[in-house]
Amino acid sequence: MNLTNESGSEYADSPVDRDYVIALEKGLAIIEAFGQLRGPATLTQIAEVTGNTKASVRRSLHTLCKLGYAHQEGRQFQLAARSLRLGSAFVVSDELTRLAQPILEMTAERTKESASLAVLDAQDVVFVARATHRRSLSVGLSAGARLPAYASATGRVLLAGHPQDWALFILNRMRRPALTAKTLTKVTDVMRQIELVKHQGFALCDQELELGLRSIAVPIKNRQDQTIAAISLSVATSRMEIPTILEKLLPELEVAKQKFSALI
Repeated sequence: MNLTNESGSEYADSPVDRDYVIALEKGLAIIEAFGQLRGPATLTQIAEVTGNTKASVRRSLHTLCKLGYAHQEGRQFQLAARSLRLGSAFVVSDELTRLAQPILEMTAERTKESASLAVLDAQDVVFVARATHRRSLSVGLSAGARLPAYASATGRVLLAGHPQDWALFILNRMRRPALTAKTLTKVTDVMRQIELVKHQGFALCDQELELGLRSIAVPIKNRQDQTIAAISLSVATSRMEIPTILEKLLPELEVAKQKFSALI
């Protein structure tokens, strides 16, 4: 079995992998570090986030700058626009993402709420496609945004698609801070919600990520009945109570789910 470290990279079964390129791992870790630091960063800051030595980080940053993926201003480094090619390469090459956008736009238009498609990446969910309606609550999310799997409807749906012991392993390894007064942080409580997803086929989070925001999600499965993604709708608490979400939004998610099933 392959296990993931805190940054999401995998430890191979074999203690020695001759094809594994450490320098590439370090370069990608540095690119991801800018996302965690949310802006320009110094050599010291990046070294602290990645756990690499300053000398190693300096060489990687020098290479990224030479290739046009980053630039330096004084003591600070920042990603350059060229780095967007990495994300766009995924979007244009991933079949599920291409199929998702028109379905999400239809769902957002029918419900007048934000519709998203997310996949699991280590301990987070990552939005790979998103559609918003002018009336909807945007909450500042876009494709590429990450949310903690333990506290999000999409995360619980995706964790429910795995065996119980695997989900338990992932939950025990991640930090689970209380994002609001309503966030479930105990492993037993989150696992209870994950098991509920398996029974009822959907997850509903009530202000666990952000006060004033509710979300509901259902799984997207392939022909082998494996959960490969989750589609969700987000709504302001001021506009919709939970019974109304179940009455109006859940059927729309089921319609979208069926459209995915016909295409994948």
